[in-house]
Amino acid sequence: MAIRPQSGPQEAFLSSPADIAIYGGGAGGGKTWALLLEPLRHIARPEFSAVIFRRNLVQVTNPGGLWDEAAKLYSVIPGARSISQPLQWSVEQGKIRFAHLQDEKTVYDWQGSQIPLLCFDELTHFSKAQFFYMLSRNRSMCGIKPYIRCTCNPDADSWVAEFIAWWLDPATGLPIPARSGVLRWFIRAGDALIWADKPADLPTQLTPDGQVVPPKSVTFIPAKLTDNAALMAADPGYYANLMAMPTVERERLLGGNWRIRPAAGMYFQRSWCEVVDAAPAGLSVVRYWDLAATPKIEGNDPDWTIGLKLGKAADSTYYVLHVARLREAPAGVETALKNTAAADGRAVRIGLPQDPGQAGKSQAVYFVRQLQGFTVSTARESGDKVTRFGPVSSQARAGNVKFLRGLWLEDVLTTLEGFPDAVHDDDADALSGAFEMFQIPQVKTRVSTLAL
Repeated sequence: MAIRPQSGPQEAFLSSPADIAIYGGGAGGGKTWALLLEPLRHIARPEFSAVIFRRNLVQVTNPGGLWDEAAKLYSVIPGARSISQPLQWSVEQGKIRFAHLQDEKTVYDWQGSQIPLLCFDELTHFSKAQFFYMLSRNRSMCGIKPYIRCTCNPDADSWVAEFIAWWLDPATGLPIPARSGVLRWFIRAGDALIWADKPADLPTQLTPDGQVVPPKSVTFIPAKLTDNAALMAADPGYYANLMAMPTVERERLLGGNWRIRPAAGMYFQRSWCEVVDAAPAGLSVVRYWDLAATPKIEGNDPDWTIGLKLGKAADSTYYVLHVARLREAPAGVETALKNTAAADGRAVRIGLPQDPGQAGKSQAVYFVRQLQGFTVSTARESGDKVTRFGPVSSQARAGNVKFLRGLWLEDVLTTLEGFPDAVHDDDADALSGAFEMFQIPQVKTRVSTLAL
């Protein structure tokens, strides 16, 4: 069996002479397989080793992740074998290990290590400090010149965007095709990196004993899904999956855009959603509360307590049926929760956020107790607000979210259109929470039902 890269960006990445090569851009560009292929060129070398890092161990072992993909590739090589503690493949005379740097200080677990080939899968997930510290572990006594290979998706707010800025068009955030694979060199002067097109253009740095310190060479090679012919043929529906994502994520993961950031109007536009005068019968209905507890007085602009009622039809169309909005002290919020539950009826499931810590848990238990006779679920909100709103945005863009006409409608639509730039994002948080209640199976949700 012949094992070789696909022609195009993957082949260019695997043939680059750079000390640090970064293979980045859209999802599905063949980046992970490129990292897995890279160590195979050295497996006949005694004492050769490579380490492929993800930020946390779950990302390594997730279904279809690094460890699963490694098994598909390395298991076809005669004599290759794996162990699970630590996660490692032995292929001929080389060792390929899979590890994480979950915490900032995890890098110190690697003190004293010699890693001829250092790989980072999704470099933007690692901090700048972690990356540059691990350069000190990139050394070799096996005859292989130490080098680094990285993959990543675009992230405008990552330090990586600045590190590879020369390869990107500052106006569009897209890679400059003519610069793909071109080498540049840098040295560090204090905390600053000094770049040049040629090593000779950089100041000479010397070790304490007078030896010249060579600059590091870097290149960036972009890739997109359309560069991965194997995946396009095996899963033609994946392109449609990326097209269905919200604007920001679609531009990043499909277009390879390093500049785009969330902005008002990108995640929600009222033109995407139909306003109806009546909702169909037979909906499954929830009401999710995004809680605040500060009354409105002159001179302040507190968050709103939002209780958003969402229905789901059999065809997976969602209907925003009602939104309760108030700015009250805790007692007023508690009264609103009980009165609204009574008006909705027992068939409507109620969702409440649970803040981290004992205080959040105690508040959740208290509210469940106050809502006796109703089905109430409490759950911790995970992930940032924009990420949580992403699935809702995708459904709204596809025309699968409708709004029931009401006096509350204009305020809600205006607030959602301003997300995430608007001062208040309570309506977006409540809609995200209600939507998530339909995605998580009830058996896996913390549900407390108290009968009268």
